[in-house]
Order: sequence, then structure tokens, then C-alpha cells
Amino acid sequence: MVDPLNTKLRVILIAALGATAGFAGAGALGWTSLTAMPVFNEQPQVSAELVQPAVDLSNAFINIAEAVTPAVVRIEVERRAPATRGQRDSPGSELERWFNLPPQDPRGQQPAPQIGGGSGFIVSEDGYILTNDHVVSGSSRLTVTLPDRRQYEATVVGTDPTTDVAVIRIQDRNLPTLSFGSSEDIRVGEWVLAVGNPGFGGGSSLDYTVTAGIISALGRPLPLIQEELQRQGSEAAQFAIADFIQTDAVINPGNSGGPLVNVRGQVIGINSAIASRTGFYQGYGFAVPMDLARRVMEDLIEYGQVRRPLLGVQMGPVDLEDAEYLGLPRASGALIGAITEGSGAEAAGLQVDDVIVAIDGEPVDRSSQLQTRVAQKRPGDRVQVRFYRDGRIQETTVRLGEAPLQGAPERAARGEPSADERLGIQIGANDQGEVVIQGVAPGSAAARRGIQPTGKILAINGETVGNLQDARRLMGEFQAGDVVSFRVEYPGIPPRSIRVRIPG
Repeated sequence: MVDPLNTKLRVILIAALGATAGFAGAGALGWTSLTAMPVFNEQPQVSAELVQPAVDLSNAFINIAEAVTPAVVRIEVERRAPATRGQRDSPGSELERWFNLPPQDPRGQQPAPQIGGGSGFIVSEDGYILTNDHVVSGSSRLTVTLPDRRQYEATVVGTDPTTDVAVIRIQDRNLPTLSFGSSEDIRVGEWVLAVGNPGFGGGSSLDYTVTAGIISALGRPLPLIQEELQRQGSEAAQFAIADFIQTDAVINPGNSGGPLVNVRGQVIGINSAIASRTGFYQGYGFAVPMDLARRVMEDLIEYGQVRRPLLGVQMGPVDLEDAEYLGLPRASGALIGAITEGSGAEAAGLQVDDVIVAIDGEPVDRSSQLQTRVAQKRPGDRVQVRFYRDGRIQETTVRLGEAPLQGAPERAARGEPSADERLGIQIGANDQGEVVIQGVAPGSAAARRGIQPTGKILAINGETVGNLQDARRLMGEFQAGDVVSFRVEYPGIPPRSIRVRIPG
């Protein structure tokens, strides 16, 4: 007789064992996870209406980048490696110079060329390209790469180290181009894009970068160009123009020469420099104003060199004390510190301590702006100059001369440099007739010994200096290799002696 209770127990036991086995198998297959897949929210957190201005700006940046990038090029620069002493003295060096061959080392191998470069942008359908002078200077070969990977050999049309502007050219037709805007119309706070192409060697790494920012400041008088020309020993340093646009759009090495464009896609500047302690971007980027660059470009294309108009004055900024003393309504304009003999400024009657406030009706707020306004004219042009003298506004017409840019570096043509030139100092007289140090070239012998501008020279080699003529006479007695002892007094510091050896 079957026991119903035992039968039920066996059925329950078999079912339990089956369930246990089933759960074990499902667990092995990952079917029993108790963690449910979360539900992700893909809905906008802010309504489209509230963020529409930002979306419009983003779309504007996209449209600008797509319109501008095709005309921005990579410029790869090959420079011959400088010859070592052994290479210069090798028997074949004379033949190499005669036939314009690259130097060889004593083992007969040519030194590897130096590779560098930057960016540029096409300004005409027949291949003219605008870039920086420092990008292409000293090049033995230029290779230009377009965004579509077409490559060209380029030639230098002309360069202007005093503005850091250069024009090169490739041979082709129907090339993409950029349009020019006016740097005169830009305002602080305006949106801009910096476009560059820093990749080299045919690779795609870091190609065609676009960064956005605003105009941070105008008319920055950075002495970058002047200091570089002084380091090179070029007398063109006195004609350097420093009137930069400052932007917080990122500019890094390799982007030099690329365009700075406004929200209409027009070029308003050439990316040129950064202020940094590391060599990389730290928030301060600078561009050459397009109005100035365009004027230089026109000269380079037409003449192969720059014809710089010359007003014939040395100028400086106007501070609050100047404005009060000279009876000015505000501290702005360009203060005349000296008049060049025989210049148009002298002929027009301009004087020291006149303050120029306008050229041809265009306001002049700072000395660097006066440089830029004059540079946009041509030699021989007549300009209307508005200025303050003795607290009263006056006007005169000045015929512009021409700066001797092309002859400036030819120092040998006027004989050996003087002792103060070798030392790297500029001396002059202040209003009291005292001899003062007006300038010191960076890296010069004087700079390395701690001589700085504004110092008053009391004596030279123990002989009292009473006036500028005394200083010139004493300096004329020294030769290369002599040690000169200057007794110098700086404001608020007791006089001290500084001894400098005159370089050979």
C-alpha cells in the first residue's frame, strides 16, 4: 500500500533538487543577476530656448572654421646647419662658397639641415601667402602643405623684420583665399579665432588647430622685435614697430604666421608671439595688426622690400606728470623727445615736447599707434599732424621721408663701430645736460656687467664727465680689448663703479 505522505515528500524533494540545479545553472550563465540596468537620462537639462544664443555662437565658430581652414597652410622650413670651425677651415670650404654648396664635415658628410616652420595663409588665388618673418628667415628651402595635402615648393617674395611680416609664393591657380578685415575696427572684448597649422614632416599630428578667445587689449608696445634685431646687431632695430593685438585665444609654437580672424571670417591680424615663461601658451597671445601687415605686404609684392615712411621724430609715451606739465587735457598722444635733423618734421616746425594727438584726422593715443599710422603711408606723402604745444592745439603739414631700412644693417660701410656701440650702450644728455645711459642692448657686454638704462655717468676711467662732448671724447680713446671703468649713479642708489671690457 502506497503511503500518500511519503509520495508527497518525494515529489517535493525532487522539485527542490531540480530548482536548486536550475538556479545553479542559471547562475553559471549569468541569468540570475539581481542588478538591473539603470535607466539613463538623455533629455537636455536646459531648454533649447535658454541656450539658443550659445548654440548659435557654437555654430558660428563651426562655420568660421570651415570657411577659413582651407586657406591656412603649413610652412616647413629647412635651414642649413651652421658650419663648425673645422668645416669652415677645411680645404674644400672655398670651393663650397664659390659654388654655393652646403658645407661638409671633414669626413665628407653634409651636416643635417635644421627643420622648423610655422603657419601662413593664402591671400591671392595665384599663390601669395602671408606669414611671419621669423618663420621663414634664413631658409634654404620652403615647403608649403595645404589642408587637402597638396604640397608645393615656395619662394620668398620679401620679408620685413621690423614688423615680423613676410610674403612667400607658391605656383598654382584658383587657390582658396582669406579676406582682409580692418584691425582699426576691432574692439576689446570682441570674439576672435586663431587658426594655425603646427604639424611638420608630413604628419597629421596637431594639424590645423582652431582656438577661440577674445581681444584682450590693443596697442601692446612689446619690445620683442626691437630686442631681437638688437641681438642680431641690426641698426634696423630703431625702426621696429611694436603695436600688437593681445588675445587669449591659444597661440602655441607652430601657429606663428596663422590668421587671427573675426566672427565674419576676416583676417584682422597675424599670430606672431606669446608671452610665456615656458615657451608655451600661458594666456597671452599677440598678433600683428592686419592694417599694418597689409601695407607691408603691398610693398613686398611691389618692390621686394619695405619702403618705410619717416616722420623724423623720436617719441615716447605721455604720463600723468607730462600731461599736467604740458597742459594737456588727458595723458595720451605721442611725446616728441627729439627731432631728426633735415627731416620733414623739422621742416614743418615740430619741436621737442610737442605732443602729437592725430595724423590725418585719425586719433593717436600712444606712441606705438603713431608708428603704425605713419607706417601705413608712403614715403613722400604729406600728412596733417595735430599736436599740443604749450597747452594749445595746433596743426601742421609734414612731408614724410624714407627710413634707410635697406642700408641699416650694412655697418661696415661706415667704418668700425665705436666703443659705446661695441659695449651695447646708448648715451645722451638729459635736460640738465648730464650724461645718461639711454639704452642698453640685451645680451651686450654692458648688460652682462649690470649696466642699465637711466644711469647717470659721473666719470669714465677716473676722469670726470661734465657733458656729452666729454663722454664722446673719452669713449673715442678706447679700442677693442680695453677695460672701461664707468662711475654710474642710479636714482636712489649711491654711485658705483662698473668695469666692462670692450668686445673685439
